[in-house]
Amino acid sequence: MTYTLAEIAIKLEAKLIIPAQLDESTVALTQISSLATLTNAATGQVAFLANNKYQPQLNSTNASAVILAADAAESCPVSVLVMDNPYMGYAILANLLDSTPKVALGIHASAVIADNVAIGNNVSVGANTVIESGVKLADNVSIGAGCFIGQGVKIGEASTLWANITIYHQVQIGHHCLIQANTVIGSDGFGYAPVKGPYKWHKIPQLGSVIIGNHVEIGASTTIDRGALDNTEIRDGVILDNQIQIAHNVIVGENTAMAACSVIAGSTVMGKNCTIAGLVGVNGHINIADNCVFTGMAMVTKDISQAGVYSSGMPAVPNKEWNKTNARVKRLERLTKRVKELEKLLANN
Repeated sequence: MTYTLAEIAIKLEAKLIIPAQLDESTVALTQISSLATLTNAATGQVAFLANNKYQPQLNSTNASAVILAADAAESCPVSVLVMDNPYMGYAILANLLDSTPKVALGIHASAVIADNVAIGNNVSVGANTVIESGVKLADNVSIGAGCFIGQGVKIGEASTLWANITIYHQVQIGHHCLIQANTVIGSDGFGYAPVKGPYKWHKIPQLGSVIIGNHVEIGASTTIDRGALDNTEIRDGVILDNQIQIAHNVIVGENTAMAACSVIAGSTVMGKNCTIAGLVGVNGHINIADNCVFTGMAMVTKDISQAGVYSSGMPAVPNKEWNKTNARVKRLERLTKRVKELEKLLANN
């Protein structure tokens, strides 16, 4: 798919400014086939500038045009597409020029599909996928190769599942969702009762399910456990990165974003519009308010009732400095006792 610069300006609702020394009508008809960075872009490609740190790269870019804000336009030697939000312009154009192949085309002959599966219009199912009884696939659903779709699963309109995904029984997935490869949804939550005897743990069947809302995106190799009794819920507009673990009975509120390798323990309720950076650990059975931000490696151990930015993880420092800090931490209890003793002496005097 290619577009002229003039067409792109219309689709982005951007102002196209062409350098005076160039022929305006010719440049406006330049065919654009892809996006690239400022340093690597060539003729026929568009770059973007959304971070002022990269502004010096404008001087040497070979892009046919650059998406940028008005205050940077004079610094650019090539044509510009001026927008208030250049990063959004990049996102829109990336969608227009997306060359990602379809996960499947039609229903492959090797797919194993139960007789009572309800299949909508224009559904695609890849090779060696297994779809069990009672499944309902709405219009324009695409399922990649090697997937397993368990009994009674419902998948909404225009949702896409990449290869080797496992969806356990009775899971519900909304419309226009995107799930990346090797993800598992609806596996058993970590439910065990302690017992006496040679085998210390007695497994508790997980009787709930997982409900995925609409316009949800889930990264590769992420796992979402089914509920013990009630359902685990991922609500509308949530975006989850790769290699995330969400335990049983968790609720993730609308439009929350969660980065890679973060985990949420069981029965926690995460509010709307939260941002969770990478390697964050959230304890179980707690409630998190809407609009909270957790920076990388934060450990959330108790209820948070007020929106804000929260941090905890120790940033990396030279080893010698860390050893000194660690030694001081080990002395804190002893120092605390000494302070209390001094406070008593001062109070008595």
